[in-house]
Amino acid sequence: MNAVRASARAQRGLGLFSLLFWLVLIGGITLIALKVFPTVNEYLTIRRVVEKIAASGVTTAPEVRNAFEAAKAVEYSITSISGKDLQVSRQGERLVISYAYNVEIELVPPVYLLMKYEGRAPK
Repeated sequence: MNAVRASARAQRGLGLFSLLFWLVLIGGITLIALKVFPTVNEYLTIRRVVEKIAASGVTTAPEVRNAFEAAKAVEYSITSISGKDLQVSRQGERLVISYAYNVEIELVPPVYLLMKYEGRAPK
């Protein structure tokens, strides 16, 4: 009989402090994800634009930069780099376009998250 009462009195579920701990942890992860997502989206847009330019058959660096600036005027999400930030080189007959840039994301002052993005086309 005592064993039945003891198990009935045993606490089940989360306590207040463990609930607060999980709320703070999940809230912090959500905050970071919401601040990082736009930069990842911008990187994917830049990669798609550069791959499209590389596949279009441009032959000179000024053509690449002008095509990127034209695409940047249409794609409102590209703000971190411009056409002059692209490095254009030749590997044999191919034109290789590469880029690299950093984005600082303010999480909670004075804490920042540094994201480094780079890519090249064609791979």
